[in-house]
Amino acid sequence: MRTTYMAKPGEVERKWYVVDATDVSLGRLSSAVASILRGKNKPTFTPNVDTGDNVIVINASKVGLTGHKDTRKIYYHHSRFIGGLKQRTAGDLRAKNPEKLIETSVKGMLPHGTLGHKIGLKLHVYAGPEHDHQAQKPEVLDINNLI
Repeated sequence: MRTTYMAKPGEVERKWYVVDATDVSLGRLSSAVASILRGKNKPTFTPNVDTGDNVIVINASKVGLTGHKDTRKIYYHHSRFIGGLKQRTAGDLRAKNPEKLIETSVKGMLPHGTLGHKIGLKLHVYAGPEHDHQAQKPEVLDINNLI
């Protein structure tokens, strides 16, 4: 009788990947990154264990938005005070805080709970081409080959 392999948190090997967001559409980038963060690209994937890898996204300010999303896609935030609904278009968010645009998109594709929060901590987004994780020896990952 065969048993299904269930990964244990202590025996998971993690890699580091670098993804270049230049001229890649936001949705394609986010779905590929979320899949890697969750560990779905590994044969040892277990839904209730964090089996994913760390992902560094560079050039977040050059991510592509298709159609009219620059002006028509709106992100809402509430300050929890009366009349405190704030809104910002995707174009404004990309111009002022491009890291937030990618983080919001990727974290929306992860599980909503404590496991999803733990997985989301392994995402590192940078607006420019430099990052602070050279010591981890990250591998360059081409998103176009994954999708």
